[in-house]
Amino acid sequence: MRDINFLVEQATKIRKDIVQMICKSKSGHPGGSLSAADIVTALYFSEMNIDPKKPKMEGRDRFVLSKGHAAPVLYSALAERGYFDRALLDTLRAYGSPLQGHPDMKRLPGIEISTGSLGQGLSVANGMALSARMSGEDYRTYILMGDGELQEGQVWEAAMTAAHYKLDSVCAFIDCNNLQIDGNVDKIMGVEPLDKKWEAFGWNVIKIDGHNFEEIFHALDAAKATKGKPTVIIANTVKGKGVSFMENVCGFHGVAPTAEETLKAVAELEKVSEI
Repeated sequence: MRDINFLVEQATKIRKDIVQMICKSKSGHPGGSLSAADIVTALYFSEMNIDPKKPKMEGRDRFVLSKGHAAPVLYSALAERGYFDRALLDTLRAYGSPLQGHPDMKRLPGIEISTGSLGQGLSVANGMALSARMSGEDYRTYILMGDGELQEGQVWEAAMTAAHYKLDSVCAFIDCNNLQIDGNVDKIMGVEPLDKKWEAFGWNVIKIDGHNFEEIFHALDAAKATKGKPTVIIANTVKGKGVSFMENVCGFHGVAPTAEETLKAVAELEKVSEI
């Protein structure tokens, strides 16, 4: 049974963590972290087979944060799930901290792969899925990409590879918030129509509201039921979701909020928790 109210509360906690840790570090990427919070919450608090006490557990599901600059959303989820002490969140991007600007698999439990160079995550996810097949394991591999990231050619090479090898244990999310560092995705290098493109590459395609937990889980169930081809879930999201003055604002792609802005953001998010 999936407790949607609990998941909404958890996603709100993660959003508060995101703005607070980025404010403290005075560096980071709030916009795309906030837009992905509901997807990451669904995966880490309900969907994935994981054990924080055994981060290298055999048969665990894998998660690849291909858009590695959104590390704050992953760090918060891992801390909330108990992979490490929440106090570490205050050290985001600090010298010597394991919570660097992009995930580092050698320094933090729960990180499956170091990411940050956009476009490479799906290739890694394919490798994980192939490894599972070769070793007779049944774990699933989830990956989160940004829509601007799809401008990278390697994504489409990996898409072709996953379909060729019928990697039905791969489930890719695209965080379609329509903004990247320089502006609107469609004005910089349009990637639409995404559904038709992924279908042409041989994928099972599902389009959802990326902030609606019921739609997220319906898509995840459909992905697990799909055999013989990988699934991509095109999630329509809002950059900066949950913080009014950050929503759909390109400037908050990679700019830390001020202390005053953070207080305002946290107040808004706390009102969501009270509803």
